[in-house]
Amino acid sequence: MAGNQVSIKKNFVMNVILTMSSFIFPLITFPYVSRVLLPVGTGKVQFATSLITYFNIFAQLGIPIYGVRAVAKVRDDRKELTRTAHELLMINLIMSVFAYIALTIALLTVNKLQDERTLYILMSSNILLSAIGMEWLYKGLEKYTYITVVSIIFKFLALIFMFMFIHVQQDYLIYGAIAVFAAAGSSIVNLIYARKYIDMKPVGGYSLMRHKNAILTFFAMACATTIYTNLDTLMLGFMKDDWEVGIYNASVKIKTILVSVVTSLGAVLLPRASYYVEQNNMAEFRRIGIKALTFVLLVSIPVTVYFMLYARETILFISGEAFLPSVASMRWIMPTLILIGITNILGIQILVPLGKENIVLQSEIIGAVTDLIVNAMLIPGMGSVGVAIGTLAAEFLVLVWQTKALWNELKQDAGKIHIIRFLGSTVTAAAASVGILFLHKGVFLTLLLTALIFFGVYYLVLRIQKEPMIDEIEKSMYSVYHRFFPGR
Repeated sequence: MAGNQVSIKKNFVMNVILTMSSFIFPLITFPYVSRVLLPVGTGKVQFATSLITYFNIFAQLGIPIYGVRAVAKVRDDRKELTRTAHELLMINLIMSVFAYIALTIALLTVNKLQDERTLYILMSSNILLSAIGMEWLYKGLEKYTYITVVSIIFKFLALIFMFMFIHVQQDYLIYGAIAVFAAAGSSIVNLIYARKYIDMKPVGGYSLMRHKNAILTFFAMACATTIYTNLDTLMLGFMKDDWEVGIYNASVKIKTILVSVVTSLGAVLLPRASYYVEQNNMAEFRRIGIKALTFVLLVSIPVTVYFMLYARETILFISGEAFLPSVASMRWIMPTLILIGITNILGIQILVPLGKENIVLQSEIIGAVTDLIVNAMLIPGMGSVGVAIGTLAAEFLVLVWQTKALWNELKQDAGKIHIIRFLGSTVTAAAASVGILFLHKGVFLTLLLTALIFFGVYYLVLRIQKEPMIDEIEKSMYSVYHRFFPGR
């Protein structure tokens, strides 16, 4: 079992590095891009991204999540792994053809889509690239080092291209192309490198229909999730305009970066959780579940409060004065970090490995319906703030439904998670840092000083209280340091 723990820690470190790259990349590029393209330019690209996401979800058919579990279960049998990967890839490619047909019909018949048809066609390349990329294969095999290295390479290249080719507001088409390259450019490399783990020649005995029930459930889950995570942008685009989408996108961009940090541990635990369930090792399954929830709450609570307090300074630093109207929507949307962090663990890392996808689906349908209703009510009068409130309401109800379904299991170990301790430490940290605002320093210096004080105090208070998770994180970091720098 010790070997398993080392593997999880290594995967977690790799995923943290991957998460950091996902944080650093937009932190460097978005301040530049937003000041060049302004809310209208960034709004066009974000609207196109949200639109294509719906067609891509249809093409993916739930495989990105289901594939991780399916691969994890057969990873020790190369022939069966090859057969499973071939079947899922075939399903993905077949559905991609239907997705492109549906997109073509939409572009020819919907008036709203006529003006930026070139942008939508360009962004649609992500559908094919996502299909052949088979990232679910590498995640199911827990090859996070490979995923991290390849992703960082393509993000670095995209970073260079951003500064080389985006200079005026009309360059939003180039921005869209580079965004696709950064997100899915590694897909061709993935396809070629996959021969190390699976055979490229047909192995026979294919049965696409054996995946039908699970895939349809995961597809419904993906649809429901996509509705209430992308519906905001689409409804804003149709009911308002590109400027409103751009304003909202500034707050969503920051939220997305932070969510990736909060959910980094849960992402690497899914294949291991599925493996434990398959082996009927429920003690280890419960242990890593509680550990994941503890980590999420320890990180998400202070991060949420910090960025609500310093939303104005963050928007000014990341996006510039043109995006100051984003401050209100950012403050409303920040609490979803905590909600998404918890439901990511409850849903993807506990319910899915247990085969209870239907509960996740039910919760996400509730979230989607809530988001649709609240958005329709609030967008006309409140714009981007209205959709932020809609997202918060949707995520809250998703959490309520999943917690209700798992309450009997959760209440046994709930006392091991020191939520009150995390909240108290956060309040202390906020009180210690807020005085910096009265010094009237520059935006960057204000963010730097407040972050150092806020998170420094938060860490010290938890260290004084001897929080076990802090101790475990320190030991993991110490171990990683000595792995890279032996003898020091």
